Formats: sequence, C-alpha cells, structure tokens
Amino acid sequence: LRRLGIIAKALGPERTREELIPFLQESTDDEDEALQVLAEELGNLVPYVGGPDFAFHLLPPLESLATVEETVVRDKAVESLNKVAEQLTPGLLELHYIPVVNTLAKTEWFTARVSACGLFAVAYDRSSEDVKQELRAGYNVLCKDETPMVRRSAAQHLGKYAEKLEKNLLVTDVIAMFAELCDDDQDSVRLLAVGSCSALAKLLGKEGSISKILPTVQKFAVDKSWRVRYMVAQQVYELCEVIGQE
Repeated sequence: LRRLGIIAKALGPERTREELIPFLQESTDDEDEALQVLAEELGNLVPYVGGPDFAFHLLPPLESLATVEETVVRDKAVESLNKVAEQLTPGLLELHYIPVVNTLAKTEWFTARVSACGLFAVAYDRSSEDVKQELRAGYNVLCKDETPMVRRSAAQHLGKYAEKLEKNLLVTDVIAMFAELCDDDQDSVRLLAVGSCSALAKLLGKEGSISKILPTVQKFAVDKSWRVRYMVAQQVYELCEVIGQE
C-alpha cells in the first residue's frame, strides 16, 4: 500500500481509474493499520489518475474509509478527502464532493457523521451561494446530533469551519452553535467547544470577543469538569492577545 504511487504510475491514469481504484474500493475490510495507510496514500494519487479533472475517482473509496469504526483510519480518510477536494474545480466539487459530504452527514451510522464534520470547511470555501446555505444547515444539524461523538466532532472542527464563513454570519450562525455546544451536558463536548475559543476570538476581533467569547471563558473557568478548566487555561494566553491588556 505504501507503493500505491509506483503501481499507479506503472499502470497509467486510465488503468488506475478503471482497475486499481475499483480494486482498492473492494479492499476496505483489511486490518486497521493497512486501511490507515490506504486512506493516506489515496490522497496522494491525484497526479496518477489523470490530474484534478479525474480526481473525483478517488472519492468513493475514501468515502467508504470515512465510515469505518477505527478513529485513526477515519481521520486519515477525512484528511485525504480534503486534500482531493482542494484540487477539484468548483464545478466538479459541487458535482462529486458535496454529495459525499451530504451523504456522510446524513448516514444512520454515527461514525460517518463524525467524519462529515471535518469536511465542511473545504466544501464551504469553494461552493456557490445555494450550496453554502445547504451546508450551513447541515452543520447546524450535526451540532445538535443525538450522539455525543458527533457533537464532539462538530465542536472540534468549529474553528476551521468558522474561518470559511462570511463575516456577517459569524455572529448569527457560528456563535449560536458555539453557545449551544458550550451548554452541552457532556464535558467531552464542552471542552472541545472551549478549544475553539481562541480561533473564534481571532475572527471576531476585540469587541466581538469581549461580548461573545469572554463570558463563556469566565463561566468555564469554574466548570465542574477539571478537563474543561484545563482547556480554558490553554486558551487564555491567545484570548488575552485579542482582547487587550485592559
């Protein structure tokens, strides 16, 4: 699997697309260590399938890997999906990548929804207005998911997702989701929400941070969970840089 690039180069783009990729898609029931390598290497195969115009052929096997039970495999699949998506033209992105994001986000099995949270930032950045609206609604649903693991993933990726949103939507959309995640009854969700404080503060600027972020930090500094308080302590320095010494 580490030599997939060499094999693909020897086969040529057409045979890689028509033979190697379908074969790999049928090989997703291997050991977790092998699947992790497969997920990583698939993200490097864009030049070998014929370049960006044919990169979408790599999405189906990566979509399958993004649903497996082992976290490290899913994380690597998400990383490679984003890497492939960044090389697609806006037209191909909407035609092939957005359906993958939407499918994963709505799949019954929670592991797929966990993976989906990490795909929204790249998807949003280069989509049309109609698709952006659809993606915002989708992320909002994931933030309220019934499964704590999905809400954790949504909280974890909130900062990167927020970076891609238009400035006027930060306060209306992101801060509302942030507030909801910060009130979660699971401390594992709250601590990941707190982890995005400094990223959101940098986007909101001084005034926005003082009104929207600082009260949350002050509340969580006395949270009943030591893990949440620990995360707050890690955020304080960067937050201070944004809001100023006074």
